[in-house]
Amino acid sequence: APVMKRQGSGSIISTASVAGLQTGYGAHPYSTCKAAIIHLTRSVAMELGISGVRVNCICPGGIATGIFGRGIGLSAEDADRMAEFLKPVFADLQPIRRSGLPEDIAHAALWLASDESSFVNGHAMVVDGGLTGGRLWAGDDPEASPLMTAIMQALEQLPPKDQ
Repeated sequence: APVMKRQGSGSIISTASVAGLQTGYGAHPYSTCKAAIIHLTRSVAMELGISGVRVNCICPGGIATGIFGRGIGLSAEDADRMAEFLKPVFADLQPIRRSGLPEDIAHAALWLASDESSFVNGHAMVVDGGLTGGRLWAGDDPEASPLMTAIMQALEQLPPKDQ
């Protein structure tokens, strides 16, 4: 940030999660950390905005990546392979009927880094296909949540490495 302050412009982008905005999208340690990123983003945006430096974060929803497999202890390779099986499940969890993709997050980051977003500061940009519009992943029993069910179903479909 010091270089950006001296030049009078810049864009800092962090990654949070919809889990930092609402309950039911992750375990409490994960959700609490993501909420902290959102608050840190807003606080730093207020401090650096006067110098022309914008600070924003992106809050992804159901993006088919290996993070879910890693969360249940799979190797990085197996977790990435399992992500393909999550796509159809995620498509059913939100109003936009497709899974989020890493490219969706990349496009949001490119926009936030561009001059086209020059008046956006301290914002937590949700990229979730409408997921946070009211539906929840977890009910009273996180083990019975649609997300955990999807992860376990995808794990069952994962072919052995040697195939």
